[in-house]
Amino acid sequence: MRKEFEKIILQATNAKEVSNTITIQSLWSGYGEIARVNICGGDFPSIIIKNIRLPQQAKHPRGWNTNISHQRKIKSYEVEMNFYQQWSKLCNNKCRIPKCYANSTMDEESLIVLEDLDVSGYPIRKSFLTKEETKTCLKWLANFHATFINVIPEGLWEVGSYWHLSTRSDEFEAMEDSKLKHCAHQIDEILNRCEYQTFVHGDAKVANFCFSADGKEVAAVDFQYVGGGCGIKDVAYLLGSCLTPLECKEWEEELLDFYFEVLETTLDEVGKNLEFKSLEEEWRKMYVFAWADFSRFLLGWMPTHQKLNAYSLQQVEKTLLLIN
Repeated sequence: MRKEFEKIILQATNAKEVSNTITIQSLWSGYGEIARVNICGGDFPSIIIKNIRLPQQAKHPRGWNTNISHQRKIKSYEVEMNFYQQWSKLCNNKCRIPKCYANSTMDEESLIVLEDLDVSGYPIRKSFLTKEETKTCLKWLANFHATFINVIPEGLWEVGSYWHLSTRSDEFEAMEDSKLKHCAHQIDEILNRCEYQTFVHGDAKVANFCFSADGKEVAAVDFQYVGGGCGIKDVAYLLGSCLTPLECKEWEEELLDFYFEVLETTLDEVGKNLEFKSLEEEWRKMYVFAWADFSRFLLGWMPTHQKLNAYSLQQVEKTLLLIN
């Protein structure tokens, strides 16, 4: 880490010195790291930093080292910094995110200084969720979507989500010829034409939710792909990340009902005046389209991926029937 960044950390946290830095994980394709920085004499014992360093040559684990991939990643970090600077203050405790204490860019290196959610009461990470834990994450999403309903995503992705078709031309070209490939642009257009738009998290997988010790509250991290879109995209992606195909099938109706119940209540609480029945009808229809859209990405990126299962492929078939 640059010495200049260490000074920024100390100033932002009122600390006297950095005692040590522990790497939590490397950023995708070798673009830097996320680390816990333990500090002395400050407002809190530790903070989390996202230290972004543009590599001379990216090392993508699946070989997608094109300029398109590089430019997408650069923009994603710019988007994340913009989200924390411009929009994060609108997120309340019902869609809890880490506080951002500082950020800076010098040459081709950037720093984001964030609250350590482990210290703040969200120390648990999970890979699979129970039905109730899934509802906890859906509650977060419903509150996030209600907060940003019909807001223009200035400084963010015009269309949120990391698998968005216009940013994934390499993967699209790699797809085998299929009905889904022929309909991909139409599916993308249908999702983007939704009357009701919000901010989507864009990478709302289970790994990006931090749970409280009792599992009843969550905070979310990683806002590189936040942008405009139909909120159901986050819902479909979350369910695919934390449930088995059988659970997706058996719990689908109950979980969607729960999400829309919370969304309606929250929209009333925040004073967003819109025709909720119309929103719910539109977004429910888009559920299978969201699954098909993400499956399109996977079929180009990694056609053997475990998320291409019986349930997801069934949603693809439903989408194709609706289109035809």
